[in-house]
Amino acid sequence: MLTEKINIIKASGETVAFSSEKLKQSLTKSGAAENAIAEILKAVQDKLYDGITTKEIYKMAFSLLKKNAGHFAARYKLKRAIMELGPSGFPFERFVAAILKKQGYQTQVGVIVEGHCVKHEIDVIAEKDNKHFMVECKFHNSSGFYCNVKIPLYIQSRFLDVEKQWQKMPGHATKFHQGWVVTNTRFTTDAIQFGNCAGLHLLGWNYPTEASLKAMIDKSGLHPITCLTTLTKKEKQKLLDKNIVLCMDLCKDEMPLLDIGIKINQVKKIINEAKQLCAN
Repeated sequence: MLTEKINIIKASGETVAFSSEKLKQSLTKSGAAENAIAEILKAVQDKLYDGITTKEIYKMAFSLLKKNAGHFAARYKLKRAIMELGPSGFPFERFVAAILKKQGYQTQVGVIVEGHCVKHEIDVIAEKDNKHFMVECKFHNSSGFYCNVKIPLYIQSRFLDVEKQWQKMPGHATKFHQGWVVTNTRFTTDAIQFGNCAGLHLLGWNYPTEASLKAMIDKSGLHPITCLTTLTKKEKQKLLDKNIVLCMDLCKDEMPLLDIGIKINQVKKIINEAKQLCAN
């Protein structure tokens, strides 16, 4: 079968040609062995048909990878795992703060600050060296969504109000202040154009290319508990309700798993997967 001739439908509704190379790259990033990747590619290609969705392709690949090794499947499902942090978006804010903290920032989540005109609730405030950032997180719990230009326009107006007040604070007159927009999906072209023009820092799933949210997650080694294949959806939600967001949290302390009623034998499997994921 000439799989490159097969048309597939993306979550956005766009139709594109299937690329075995792109699927191979995503499987390779999971850390799976080359022989396992080759077997999965062949199995997926044998079941392709014109008009198949990217969601169906993902499900096939994920299922095969999970049979091979759970922690590789956990890494492979990273993008979808982040979407499972919803629906409130607060766990995503905590996740973003954890990534920034790993990079040496001091962070605060869900802070009410005085602006020049009105008060604002800021998702994350991050500070490092002589830099002070107002970080707003735009979370989507399903694929196919884009952050359009209205979002950076709105956030820039809030940031300018906050910045005026920050500049009055002792020691802030010479600090660098900047607004950030962080999303687990993508930005439209207009949103990127405005953000760059206005001086906002935009951080999307694949943007900027070399320093995207995905790249930051890979570099930090931090993964959300929603990656874990050994937890049920209900168990994940119970942990999120207890503000347990990172696999690393479970590696340090297994008590939250016992607290939500998971049996000790299953706890060992979960911790083992979490440790393998953190190690990778």
